[in-house]
Amino acid sequence: MQNDSPSIFRRLYDRVFPRMPDFFTLLSEQCLQVAHTTGLLVEFMETAAPEIGQQIRQDEHEADRIKVRNLHTLNEAFSTPMDREDIYRAIVDLDDVVNYCKTTVSEMDVLGVAPDKHTLEMAMHLKMGMDALVIGYGKLGRLPYSAAEDADTARKAERKVEKAYRRALADLFQGEDYINMFKRREIYRHLSNAADRMANCANTLHDIVVKIC
Repeated sequence: MQNDSPSIFRRLYDRVFPRMPDFFTLLSEQCLQVAHTTGLLVEFMETAAPEIGQQIRQDEHEADRIKVRNLHTLNEAFSTPMDREDIYRAIVDLDDVVNYCKTTVSEMDVLGVAPDKHTLEMAMHLKMGMDALVIGYGKLGRLPYSAAEDADTARKAERKVEKAYRRALADLFQGEDYINMFKRREIYRHLSNAADRMANCANTLHDIVVKIC
């Protein structure tokens, strides 16, 4: 009768040298979660629906769970398929994108600021950048060399957010409604900061491609 249980040597080896976690899948899953949140953000900027804002706040809790899981896995990992610092940067920056999405809708609610064409444009570019990162991080385990193009697409999306941000400020600082100016400027800055973190994720993706190809 064949014994399918691992040998003593195999069990000892697995204890001393644990199997490498699948960080390609873990980062891909986190990207998908962030892309879902940015999709909701676009919907919110189109409709101003309170229930969508609430969904974004709930998404932030799920994003936190995934971030904690990934960080714990990274801390416990004996070895990693890519640079450990790059994995850490990707995990943290991806989570920051969600945090800024939540902060944006929360402060719009508190300050009584409604979406406008500028917030919608910035949210749309943010979503397109995250969609590119979903594709790029999803390629790392299969076709890593081609993921550099997706990183470039995400960086271009970030630059479009920054251009939209500057146009928004130029339109905003007209007239003398200073209270509205300061309120909206805070909202625009949160969206700009979300795009900055997205660009950081794109830079990290590019660094990973360079190192493993």
